[in-house]
Amino acid sequence: MDFTTGGRLTVRITAADVGKRVSVRRWSEPGAPGGRFTDAVGVLTSWDGGVLCLTRRNGEIVRIPESALAAGKVVPAAPARRRGPAASAAELSRVAARAWPPAESEPLGGWTLRASGGFTRRANSVLPLGDPGLPADEALRRVVRWYAARGLPAYIQVTTGAGDTQEELAAALDARGWIREVSAEVRTAALAPVAEAGPAQGVPAAAGAGSAAPPVRLTRTPGPGWLRRYQRFAGDTPEVRRVLCGGPSVRFAAVPADKPADGAVDGEDPGGAPAAIGRCVVDGRWAGFSAVEVAPEQRRRGLASAVMAALAARALEEGASAAYLQVETDNGPARAFYDRLGFTVHHTYHHWRAPDDGGH
Repeated sequence: MDFTTGGRLTVRITAADVGKRVSVRRWSEPGAPGGRFTDAVGVLTSWDGGVLCLTRRNGEIVRIPESALAAGKVVPAAPARRRGPAASAAELSRVAARAWPPAESEPLGGWTLRASGGFTRRANSVLPLGDPGLPADEALRRVVRWYAARGLPAYIQVTTGAGDTQEELAAALDARGWIREVSAEVRTAALAPVAEAGPAQGVPAAAGAGSAAPPVRLTRTPGPGWLRRYQRFAGDTPEVRRVLCGGPSVRFAAVPADKPADGAVDGEDPGGAPAAIGRCVVDGRWAGFSAVEVAPEQRRRGLASAVMAALAARALEEGASAAYLQVETDNGPARAFYDRLGFTVHHTYHHWRAPDDGGH
C-alpha cells in the first residue's frame, strides 16, 4: 500500500474520520535502526486520549498510540463480492434470526433481547439491528438485568466485515470490558449448485462405497435419533423444540444408519442415531442450512454433501434461489467443506459477553 507523497510517509486521517474505513502504518519497534512498520486496515472506531482504535473485518480490536502512527489514510469501502447472491448484513441477520427463533424475546428500541433457556448463544443474545433508544451504558445495564432475571449470561451478537456492519458497537463493548468469546462466518452461495452436489462433489466417497447417493429422509420435525446426533442437543425441552422447529418452512434431513435396529422408523434407531443429519429453513429467496453433522465413523462417504443436496433441492421446489449458513471461524474442516460447495464469506459475527461485574 502506498502512503507516500514525495517520498515521505504522511498521516491523512483525523478524529473526524471515526466511522470510516482506514489504512494505517505504525511503528512496531520505535527507534529501531531503519524502522519497522506494521500495517492495519479496519474501521476507525474511536480516537480518544491519544489512542486510535481500529476494528478489523474479523472483529479484532487494534489500538494504536498516536506516537506510533507513521501514516494513515481513508480507503474505499471493501469491494462488493463478485460471487453469490447480493445482500446486506442486516438482511441476512434478520433472515437468520427468523430461522432460529428464540423461545422469548423483547424489544429494546431497535435491539431485540432473545432468550431460550440457554440453548445456543444465537437464541440467547441481543440482536442489535438499530438504536436501543437509550444511552449506551443504560442500554447495556438493561440488557444485563434482563438476562440475569432469567439466570443467563448477557450476550450481544455483533457483525463485522461488510458495508453495514457494527464495528463501532464492537469497539464500544470492548472499551466497556465486554469479552468477545465466539466468532462465526456468515457464508452465502447460489442454491442450485448446492442441490447438484453429491458424493462425487464435496467430500469424496470412501473406497469401495461407490458413487450412488445415500438415501436422505426429509421430515418436518426432528425425531429422537436426529436429536441424539445433533451435537448441541442437551435435552428435549420446549425451548429446544421452539428454536429448532421455528422458522417459516423448516425441514430436517437424516441419512439412515447402515444397519438400523429392529423398530427403527425412517432410519432412526430408538437406541441410536442416523448416520448424518441436517436442517434447512426456507424464507422467501433464502435457504438457511444448519446442524449438518455426520457420525465420526461415517465420514468421507459424501453423506454431508448428500444431506445438503437433498435439502437444497427441496428448497428450490419451494422457490428459494440463494443459500446461507453460519460456521464458526475455528472449524477448519467445515469451512473447507463449504468452500467446495461454493459458499463464500459475506461477513462475520461475534458474541460479546458482559463482564462478571455486569459492566457497572
